[in-house]
Amino acid sequence: MTLRVHDVVSQTGWAVLAGADHLDHAVRGGYVADLLSCVMAGAEEGDLWITLQTHSNIVAVASLLGLAAIVVAEGAPVPEGTLTRAEEQEVVILSSPEPAYETACRLYTLGVR
Repeated sequence: MTLRVHDVVSQTGWAVLAGADHLDHAVRGGYVADLLSCVMAGAEEGDLWITLQTHSNIVAVASLLGLAAIVVAEGAPVPEGTLTRAEEQEVVILSSPEPAYETACRLYTLGVR
């Protein structure tokens, strides 16, 4: 069975901040980084990207790479401009109240590698 973003949301309770109409994306893996250059070099299409970054450039990176979703850790507030850009580019942004490490652990328990 393929894990989808909506499965992650239902099993974690994380808030959907943007892209609620696009939760059917398949999740193929996970990636944790805050440096955009690292994400560009290491993340792969279909990954869930865990980050503390919230500026609008995260949307461009996620869109370019075809990521399943961005997961903003620690409940960090995401600026309205970033959310608007995400909606325009059909990028899903989720919010986890947990630190990045625990957020990654939650995904691991769901089978995300």
